[in-house]
Amino acid sequence: MIARIPLAAAGLLTAALLVPSAPSYAADAVAGSAIKAGLTARAADNPVSEPGKFKKPCGWVIGMSDFGVNANTWTVQVAHESQAAADREKCIKKFILLDANLDQNKQVSDIDDLIAQHVDAIIVQPVTPTSADAAMERAVAAGIPVVLHTGRVKTDAFTTEIQGGAEHFGKVMGDFIVKTLGGKGNIWVLRGYPGHPEDINRYNGLVEALKGSSIKIAAEEYGYWQYDKAKKVCETLYLSNPNVDAIWSSGADMTRACVDVFKQFGAKIPPITGEGNNGFFGLWIHEGFKSIAPEYGPDQGAAGVVAAVDLLEGKSLYKHYDYNPPGWDLDKAKKYYRDDLSANVWWPSQLSEEQLKKFYGKK
Repeated sequence: MIARIPLAAAGLLTAALLVPSAPSYAADAVAGSAIKAGLTARAADNPVSEPGKFKKPCGWVIGMSDFGVNANTWTVQVAHESQAAADREKCIKKFILLDANLDQNKQVSDIDDLIAQHVDAIIVQPVTPTSADAAMERAVAAGIPVVLHTGRVKTDAFTTEIQGGAEHFGKVMGDFIVKTLGGKGNIWVLRGYPGHPEDINRYNGLVEALKGSSIKIAAEEYGYWQYDKAKKVCETLYLSNPNVDAIWSSGADMTRACVDVFKQFGAKIPPITGEGNNGFFGLWIHEGFKSIAPEYGPDQGAAGVVAAVDLLEGKSLYKHYDYNPPGWDLDKAKKYYRDDLSANVWWPSQLSEEQLKKFYGKK
């Protein structure tokens, strides 16, 4: 079982420092268990939920609306991490994970279904910035706490959100490219799933990083965060014009695909951004190209479950939590890389050693 660390140990400041306008109970009421090590409460305009508002006796039913379990290997692991976290909590009687399969209408229907089942808490990963808004508002109106992660929404109708990646993720990669190229050159941009909030925000981070530089985007395509689709994209780009100075890739499965394309043509691999994926780490270590790995762990799934548990235990949470770690270098990648596990496992993870081998052990 993963130990739950006090928020203070995870580097969180006191409520009095972070939320000057918060109710007087804030400093003593905020949950004392770690949602995810390294999270910080947003520094401004960050209220806390009322202590005990959502407290219920053991025997909870928690629902989760996933934007697409099989969208790629990362989302598959998010589902594993979420279920494993629910299994670790003795008070969770049932965990219901519904797959929107990248369909906005299906997500609305899924959340409404969870409301109709009178679940005790709902975790939402939005398909688009607006796909879940109305359904989330109905959940909150029904008195059900809503935990949001893996994408932002337009509505304010959620109880707490856990946000990693986004603009910070894209900027970490963009800053790496600007520094590596000395502020000039031509790059390819590989984006994720069109319309998904995480894709939009990562791209915005790149745009911010490129300001003031002479770096030009020579090509911009969507690889859907998938190896097969990205490989076709990279093959087309290479055959059209192989002279590229660096590649900004919004996801490691796409990075692996592009690296394999350059290897296929016997060409030197340009600087290319990665992510905390075991398969990518193996390529990075063995091929020695220049890269960086911003962190966007699938353990967000576990964090969402822990946040829901905190609320149902009667604890108070901030409305907004952020996770903005620095990018991983090659030395850190070497510490996490597992040659005995498949390319499809992502880091960091809260899965047990037994679960890692069960789901991702090489056959």
